[in-house]
Amino acid sequence: MASGALADVIRQKLGDLSPAERKVARVLLANYPSAGFETIAVLAERAAVSAPTVIRFVNRIGYKGFPDFQTALREELDERNASPLSLYQSADHGRFTETADGENSLIQRGAGVFSSAVAQTLAELPPHDLERAVSLLADGKRRIVLAGGRFTHLFAHYLGLHLMQLRDDVKLLPALDVERTATLGALTRRDVLVVFDFRRYEQDKVTMAELAVRQGGKVVLFTDRWLSPVSAHAEVVLTSLVTTPSPYDSFVPTLAVIETVVAGVVAALGEDAPARLRHTEEIARRMGL
Repeated sequence: MASGALADVIRQKLGDLSPAERKVARVLLANYPSAGFETIAVLAERAAVSAPTVIRFVNRIGYKGFPDFQTALREELDERNASPLSLYQSADHGRFTETADGENSLIQRGAGVFSSAVAQTLAELPPHDLERAVSLLADGKRRIVLAGGRFTHLFAHYLGLHLMQLRDDVKLLPALDVERTATLGALTRRDVLVVFDFRRYEQDKVTMAELAVRQGGKVVLFTDRWLSPVSAHAEVVLTSLVTTPSPYDSFVPTLAVIETVVAGVVAALGEDAPARLRHTEEIARRMGL
């Protein structure tokens, strides 16, 4: 099984599971990853199934037994919490410092890593999640609020600027505490909260998602393959690989996912998209921008 792909695998196999096994899967996903460290008896009780059903579930997703499943989950948690420093100091240190063939080697390595990561990310993107994200973002009756993290606020801004050119009622979550609190407090069932949250995940993003859902809104999450805790509250989860030739996670595949979503929104809006673009271009021209 691919490293860091456990929650992805569970989501993808939901349709192949028996009704009882799906109960186990949903308990795990709703309380991921902590629920995976419960005993078989506790997990069975929470899912209202028998202990043998839990064992059949872990067998069905590719593990020999429950201890094997929990070992994989512990390894995944180590990856989820990795920092640039820990990656640099890990056994992978050598691949970040290779200079044997100079610049050509670095270019070739980068080309291979990035092209492969983008291709795999898009190939593994669930079509129904992509379609639902496009549907929510293109729905003119809904308001869009975007929020990112330390680095990913750049992507929230990038997606937001595109959407602002295509439709009304799009805003970035304000930075000032008073404005941020007011925006989150005003979320309703009309709103879609778009969250970018990648490893080392930020607790405030979980709180934002909880608030949005409690007030009737929808959450669209962009995250990595280890899945931000926000995924427990998200209607749509779009994951990306973060493979890179440096100790820093790459957002190249994430940008490809964003561009794909934008293309879908443009197509979904039909003639409204160029009409809106003409309107904004005219305003920009008149303002001398």
